[in-house]
Amino acid sequence: MTNAHKDALFVLVKSLSKSEKRQFKLYVGRLGVNTDAKFLALFNLLDKSKQYDEKVIMDSGIVTKSQLSNLKAHLYKQILVSLRLNPVNQNIRVQLREQLDFATILYQKGLYKQSLKILDKTKYIAIENEEKNIAYEIVELEKVIETQYITRSIPDRADELAIQAKQLSEQNVMTSKLSNLSLQLYGLMLKVGYVRNDEDLKMVKTYFKNKLPKYKIEELGFREKLWLYKAYLWYSFLIQDFLSCYKYANKWVDLFYENEKMIQLNPVFFLKGNHYLLESLFYVKYSSQFKETLQRLEKRVEAKGFPKNDNIASLAFLYINANKLNLHFMEGTFSQGLYLVKIIEYGINKHRDRLDAHHIMVLYYKIASLYFGNGDNKNCILYLKKIIDNKNLKMREDLMCFARVLSLVAHYEAGMDYHMELQLKSTYKFLLKMNDLHAVQKEMIKFLRNLGNIYPSDLRNEFQKLYNQLKKYEHHPYEKRAFLYLDILSWLESHLENKPVAQIIREKAMQHTR
Repeated sequence: MTNAHKDALFVLVKSLSKSEKRQFKLYVGRLGVNTDAKFLALFNLLDKSKQYDEKVIMDSGIVTKSQLSNLKAHLYKQILVSLRLNPVNQNIRVQLREQLDFATILYQKGLYKQSLKILDKTKYIAIENEEKNIAYEIVELEKVIETQYITRSIPDRADELAIQAKQLSEQNVMTSKLSNLSLQLYGLMLKVGYVRNDEDLKMVKTYFKNKLPKYKIEELGFREKLWLYKAYLWYSFLIQDFLSCYKYANKWVDLFYENEKMIQLNPVFFLKGNHYLLESLFYVKYSSQFKETLQRLEKRVEAKGFPKNDNIASLAFLYINANKLNLHFMEGTFSQGLYLVKIIEYGINKHRDRLDAHHIMVLYYKIASLYFGNGDNKNCILYLKKIIDNKNLKMREDLMCFARVLSLVAHYEAGMDYHMELQLKSTYKFLLKMNDLHAVQKEMIKFLRNLGNIYPSDLRNEFQKLYNQLKKYEHHPYEKRAFLYLDILSWLESHLENKPVAQIIREKAMQHTR
C-alpha cells in the first residue's frame, strides 16, 4: 500500500472542492464518448477512496497494471486542464498566459496584425501588474513578428521594441539577483538558524555584501523592492538585528498597502510579509503594535474581496495561529491560549498536504511552550517528543536543539527525572553533533546534571547562581537567541520568587507594554 501523501494524483483528487469535482465531470462529459472513459472511472474510484491502494484499483478491473501509469498521467493532466478553466483560478498570470497563447496561435496561422493587436494590449496589462517576465516574452514575440510583417503603423518600431526589451531585461535581471539572494539567505536561516559566533557573522556579512547588486531605490519597481526588502529581512534575522527585521518587514507590508491591487495579485507575499512583521514585533516586545497588526491581518484575510484558494487558506491558518500563540507568550496568558491547541491540531490535519514539516514542527514547539508556561509539563513533553522523534527533519537545527533542552527542563519540573542522566548525555551528544553547544545550554546542562547532588535546602541558592550566570547572556549578540526559544530566566525567577512562570511573564509584559 502506498502512502496517500506520496501519490501525487491521489493528493490532487482529494484537494478538489465539490464545485471543482462537478466542473471536472462536466468538462469530461462535454463529449459523449468520455462518459465511460477509463480515466473518469479511475477518478470516481479515487474520489471515494480514503487512502491510495493500487491493489483496490487492480481489483476494480478499470485498468491493467501495465496501463496504470499512463492512465494516471492522463487523468492528472485532465484535472489540471479542468482547473485551469475554472473562473476561480483565472488570476492575472493565467489570463496573460492565455492571451500570449492566443497570439502565438494567430501568428502561426499568419494572422500577424491580429496577433500584434493582442500582444500590445496584453503587454500593457502585464507591465501595469508588474508581470515583467511575461512582458519580456511578449516583446520578444513582437520582434519575431515584426521581422516578417512590416506594419509601418508606428515609426521607428524596431528601436522602440529594442529599447523596451532592454529595459525589461535589466529589470528582470535585478529581480532575479535579489530573489536569488533572498532565497539563499532564507535557506541558510532554515538550515542553521541565527549566527552562532564571530565566524558565522563574518561569513553572512561577506556573503550578503558580495551578492547584493548595486541599485537605486527610486529606479526599482514594486517587485524589485519586494525582493530587496525580503533579502534585507533575512539578513537581519540571521545576524539577530531584530530592529532591522522590523524595519524591513514594515517596508514590505507598507509596499502592499501603497499598491493595494498587488494584495489581490500576490496574496501569498502579502501574508508572509505580515507574518514576518509580527515575528519582528514579537522579538522587540512591541505588544500594542503586534495586536494591531494581527487584528488588521485577520480582518483583511476575512474580507470578501481577499483571494481564496487552498494555498492561501493553509498559509492564513499557519501565520494567524502561530502569532496568536506568540501574543499569549508576550502577555503571559498561557491558560487563555490553550483553546488554540485543538484549532491548530485540526488545522494541521486539514492542511497537512500543503504544510512542510518545518512549519508543523514550529507549531508543535510553540504548543509545547504554551503547556510549559501553563505548568502542564507532561503535555509539553508530549509535543516536544514529536520534534525529537522526527528523524526526517533536516532543517532548523536550532529548533531541534532547544526542543531537547526544554524537554530536560520539563522532565525535571514534572518530577520525571528517573532517566535524567541518560537524557542529559543524549542531549549533550546531540548538541555537540550539531555544533550548537553554547554557554546558555552548557550552564543549563551542568545545573540539571548536578541536581541530584544538591540538598533541598541549597536548591534556592543554586537557582540564584544559575540565574546570575545566565542573566549576563540576555543581551549577548549570539547567546541571546537561547532566550527566544526558551524564556529560561522567567522560569528561574518563578522558582526564586515562588510564583508561577506565567505570572512572572505577565508582570514583565506589563512593564514592557508599548
